[in-house]
Amino acid sequence: MRTMLGALAALTAVAWPVTASAQATARPCEATERAGPACLLARKQLPILPAGKVYWHLDRFASKDAAEKAAAATSIVSEAFGSVWLFTIADAGWRPHGGKHVSTVGPLPIAPAASYAAEYIRSVFDPGTTAPLHVHSGPEAFFAVEGDTCLETPDGVRIGRGAGNQLMIEAGPPMLLMAIGKVPRKGFALILHDADQPPTTLTHAWHPAGLCAQQLSADRAR
Repeated sequence: MRTMLGALAALTAVAWPVTASAQATARPCEATERAGPACLLARKQLPILPAGKVYWHLDRFASKDAAEKAAAATSIVSEAFGSVWLFTIADAGWRPHGGKHVSTVGPLPIAPAASYAAEYIRSVFDPGTTAPLHVHSGPEAFFAVEGDTCLETPDGVRIGRGAGNQLMIEAGPPMLLMAIGKVPRKGFALILHDADQPPTTLTHAWHPAGLCAQQLSADRAR
């Protein structure tokens, strides 16, 4: 009974009264891409990073075989949203052979570490869905294949609109991510962190001002 009550208390602690709550976890992604909690699409150990400023490159390929042939040492191939994706950590000018370049996100604010890990998250959030309040041990970058994004931190709010919108946050600050607009937000996130540290930690030390919820209400009123 105590175990059940503890579990209910934990769920209540991360529930938000907007619409729903979804958290990026170590739960592997399933083939079905339905709205709900975010999932771990792929993870890659990176003993070293490229010298200089570091970026996240997203490229789309016609086949998994073609993507794997074009991959660099810091690349990983994943399938999502009806496409084969090549995700690569590299300098700004890097390009693979073949495929279609979709976006370059960065530069990523990297802190020194002995080694790194890149975690790629896939999510489908209906408007109003949020992630519980959390912090990261490395920068997190977001790319939306479709839909609108709202990111609230103690410094304020950042908004991305439409297909291809991207946002980024450095390690440390607490954050709340919400899908806004009027259509489901389909997207990816990259957490590039010290491999010796957990990528994500829930926190209750900060409470958002509701800026994303206000934006959602404004979108619904249009």
